Amino acid sequence: MKKALSLFMMMLLLLGVLAACGPDAKEGTGGNTEGAGGESAEGLPEKPEKLIVWEDKDKSKWLEKVAKDFEEENGIKIEFKEVEMATKARDQLRLDGPAGTGPDVVTLPHDQIGQVAVEGLIAEISVEDDVKSKFTESSILSQTYDGKLYGLPKSTETPVLIYNKAIVDEVPATMEELYEKSKELTSGNQYGFLALFDNFYFAHSVIGGMGGYVFNEQDGVLDAQDLGLNNEGAVKGAEYIQKWYTEGLFPKGIIGENGGSALDGLFNEGKVGFVMNGPWAFGPYKDAGIDIGVAPLPKFENGEPMKTFMGVKGWHVSSYSKNQEWATKFVEFITNEENSKYRYENTFEIPPVTALIDDPAIADNQEAKAVAEQSAVAVPMPNIPEMGEVWKPMADNLQNIVTGKAEPKAAMDSAVKAIQQNIDANHSK
Repeated sequence: MKKALSLFMMMLLLLGVLAACGPDAKEGTGGNTEGAGGESAEGLPEKPEKLIVWEDKDKSKWLEKVAKDFEEENGIKIEFKEVEMATKARDQLRLDGPAGTGPDVVTLPHDQIGQVAVEGLIAEISVEDDVKSKFTESSILSQTYDGKLYGLPKSTETPVLIYNKAIVDEVPATMEELYEKSKELTSGNQYGFLALFDNFYFAHSVIGGMGGYVFNEQDGVLDAQDLGLNNEGAVKGAEYIQKWYTEGLFPKGIIGENGGSALDGLFNEGKVGFVMNGPWAFGPYKDAGIDIGVAPLPKFENGEPMKTFMGVKGWHVSSYSKNQEWATKFVEFITNEENSKYRYENTFEIPPVTALIDDPAIADNQEAKAVAEQSAVAVPMPNIPEMGEVWKPMADNLQNIVTGKAEPKAAMDSAVKAIQQNIDANHSK
């Protein structure tokens, strides 16, 4: 009796095995993309039902299509919301991340990366080299902190040369030619070229172009103890800046906190041929009735570019996300060439994707092309926390230079001394 029962049970087990191998057998809870152990065929963890994405304020419309495309391709729903990027996203992530109500993917300006990485708010990401190679080298550097990659870039902005077509119809080939043209045009309350050179954000174009640097960079790591703001090139740049003021080519009213509004006011009144400003100024200048032209900033006579500071907005993966691999996959998806172009067409923010610089969507738009070309030679603002110690000493000493209160070498030495003291006091390990 026991033998017969044993044979019966063996038959049932065999039928079960055969049924499991039949054509109607299910391959797992995730459908055809799922493999053994809850992993997908791509080696990724089991798919989440959704990913939460934070995009910048008034910039999310484009995500409707791209999110749907990702869902159709991967079976993961994308839920997105707008959170103002520059001042609110970081603070909100500090609260919502630990609470489990934060995003999987968040957008941030690159100069916040060092701080949020140190705080443990965003995760290091791993992507193939062919993914990184799609972007300009400087934009990838902007997403790197302490030699580790913390995001992929979505857009870039940097100052360019903007001119009034009613006053000038040709862009000088070099800064030296622009200087001569400015002397020719400057008379009374009319000016040839204006820039906020007492503001380090703009002054870096000259200082960096002549060989100065903020922090030395080696293999994606910035050395906060290696300051290059009083080296020979930096002092030469400060001397170059000073002459625009001492020779009366810049009015005294564009110095200090109100300098930006004074510069814009003069340009909007049709009193300036050329200004150095960023893409944020295009709309207001047009609204003021100025027929503007836009070009990359002229190079120096020796062929070196004006090394403007570049701001890069990027996509990052929250360290609190339980789906970091899939979040990284989504970041790769939305920054590919096709989707970067689609975002540009909807937001007019320039993607630092090398293949798009010559795409008609950008190449045929003078403003976008100028920003893209200038960005290719621009320097990302340092994204380490120590950069916060640089701005005030540089502003104070640049203003001393342009007002004649200090000579360039002494002022740059003073700035570096103050920066170093602040770093030692506030960032000692």
